[in-house]
Amino acid sequence: MKIAYRYIIRNFVGPLVLTFFVAVFILLMQFLWKYVDDLVGKGLEIHILLEFMFYAAGTLMNMALPLAVLLASLMTFGNMGERLEVVAFKSAGVSISKMMTPLAILAVLITIFAFWYSDKVIPVANLKLRTLIYSVQEQKPALNIESGVFYNGFDDITIRIGSKKSDNQTIEDVLIYDHSRHQGNVTMTYAKSGKMIMTDDEKSLLFILKDGYFWDESVNMDSHTASMPLSRATFKEQYKRFDLSSFELTAEDEEFFASSQQTMPLRMLAEKIDTMEVQVQNAQRDVSRGFIGSFYYFSNLVVDRDTLKSTMRVDTLLNLTKEHRVAAFANAKVNAESMATSVKFAKEDVYYRNLSMYSYQVEYYNKFTFSLACLLFFFIGAPLGSIIRKGGIGIPLVITVAFFTFYFMLSAFGKNLAKTGQVSAFVGVWLATFVLIPICVVLTYKATVDSSIMSAETYIKLFKKVQTKISSIFKLKK
Repeated sequence: MKIAYRYIIRNFVGPLVLTFFVAVFILLMQFLWKYVDDLVGKGLEIHILLEFMFYAAGTLMNMALPLAVLLASLMTFGNMGERLEVVAFKSAGVSISKMMTPLAILAVLITIFAFWYSDKVIPVANLKLRTLIYSVQEQKPALNIESGVFYNGFDDITIRIGSKKSDNQTIEDVLIYDHSRHQGNVTMTYAKSGKMIMTDDEKSLLFILKDGYFWDESVNMDSHTASMPLSRATFKEQYKRFDLSSFELTAEDEEFFASSQQTMPLRMLAEKIDTMEVQVQNAQRDVSRGFIGSFYYFSNLVVDRDTLKSTMRVDTLLNLTKEHRVAAFANAKVNAESMATSVKFAKEDVYYRNLSMYSYQVEYYNKFTFSLACLLFFFIGAPLGSIIRKGGIGIPLVITVAFFTFYFMLSAFGKNLAKTGQVSAFVGVWLATFVLIPICVVLTYKATVDSSIMSAETYIKLFKKVQTKISSIFKLKK
């Protein structure tokens, strides 16, 4: 049996590793496509791009792992069934359940690893990735001053270069507009030629301008008595330095993203949820106290308070003078409107607090469900592969995509219901798992009893029987 178990495990591990990396690659390409606009045209160094892909792949592994387990188990038992190895094992007294035992143990170990990974590694990867994405999004496009194009990459500076030589340094017909005073194109520098070079520390761009002039119309423009409304000066050579620090990628403070539910491990999520539940309860209690307190508006009536304390009855209030009744009703109306506004805002506050808490609860349960999906997908793939007995990549891939899409859509549907408070977070997140469990049980049972539920011959025979029955009915009518 040990030799048989090693053979089965070896047949399973190969497709598992291959399909895992293929799944990670596909999911990573989809993720990169989402942020392609933020990455292109900013001159990012190769190590930044590699770091971006590394952290992105780290966050996608929990989706790729269940997918890989499902496809690998389908391929393993499908290949064994197609090569009649399953029949050979059964003739030797090894049942399907025994053949699945070593892989089931391996699937349990993968599930435990997936749970540890989702709790310890994915929050860190999400934190690093979110920080990096924010830094990339805030970074300015790469410095690329083209000929004949107005370049606005520098703050309050616009540059136009008429032509640029092949050395990428010698420039001609240079215009530089300074908008730092926010008065329009009133400050301008023009040069016939010059050079555009980077400083040794690569932190500044230096323009060496020659044979030009400086034009400034912004001298005391608000004064009607200005004696110098225009300044103009010529130069033989002038140096202009532009700071490039804004083009460098800077790591933002990770603490800004540390409070997100996707960057928290299980322990911190549980603490955060407890804190938010207390905050929601306190907010609801404050609303109740404010509502009850609003009924003491009688103390503000323009009547004797001692009289009100002893005669706090409707018939007594109706016996008040017209002036006092008007004042009482007006005061009651103001208090009622004020209380209605307070209740409205308090209701919205509680509502949004609950929505935020639901998101944390969904992420809490999600750490369990995606890990458990590895085990569930094994008990779908293994029995299904032994039933259909089709190896290769074609049919197993189609079945894998169908099941994973069904699971993912059902999971997303349940999470959306949970995040909006239509169902509890537990029910919403575990909905897909609750649906998969009966499927696993049925398929495993059908595989162990050699059911022909997925055999094409079974359905062909059934179709022929139905066709014969229908033909006989029509013949009887004639």
